[in-house]
Amino acid sequence: MKNRIHAKSQAAIAALFISGLLLSACSTTGVSEEQASSPAPSESASASTPAPSESATPATPATPASVSPCKPTVAVGSQPKDVGAPNDVLPAKSYTFNLKTNCGDIEIMADGVKAPITVSTLAFLTKGGFYNGTICHRLTTQGLYVLQCGDPTATGGGGPNFTFKDENLPAQADNNYPAGSVAMANSGPNTNGSQFFLVYADTTLGANYTLWGKITKGLDIVKSIAEYGTADGSGDGAPKATVEIINASVK
Repeated sequence: MKNRIHAKSQAAIAALFISGLLLSACSTTGVSEEQASSPAPSESASASTPAPSESATPATPATPASVSPCKPTVAVGSQPKDVGAPNDVLPAKSYTFNLKTNCGDIEIMADGVKAPITVSTLAFLTKGGFYNGTICHRLTTQGLYVLQCGDPTATGGGGPNFTFKDENLPAQADNNYPAGSVAMANSGPNTNGSQFFLVYADTTLGANYTLWGKITKGLDIVKSIAEYGTADGSGDGAPKATVEIINASVK
């Protein structure tokens, strides 16, 4: 990345970045004890289909929409693109991520002040083309209400060759992941990689998932994908409408 932090604060943030970002290569950490009682979006292949959060009120799935909200695509899971690992932290400000999908454009305002390492890492992956041609592999419609993306393999267990630390965790409270929130999926504390989830209705989760952005355009698109339902008709599975991130960009 060309932009670097201000010289006065570079040393401090670099130390944080180095100690927190490259925690391990391809971590296989399991779901934590806290997550086991309140499971949610995960990057662990063995925990890719958790039950709804116990703190959320179960809901009866709505009747699926009859018409797909997305254009046809032939995109499938594949091996992650090796783009290396980030070394720099972007200046602390807001950034705009745009996900061009076959269902429409989704715009995310990213908070580079409260989640500087997360936003810098996702910007690095985005600029490297990591997300291009990938599909969103998971949709939940009971208890938690999210569309999960960012795994090129589309299995729930894929990501880049590094992990990084948690940031900007919310308080434990009802609806602590409100509609429009964008947060990182993980397989335990400090195991963030490339997977993230888009919250389309107020959701209560364990306070374990880095909040890094808010959907400013396209929330209606995510809701329409959810309304169309899952491929197997369950409350937690692959979206019935295949959602491809054709191209991701950041500015």
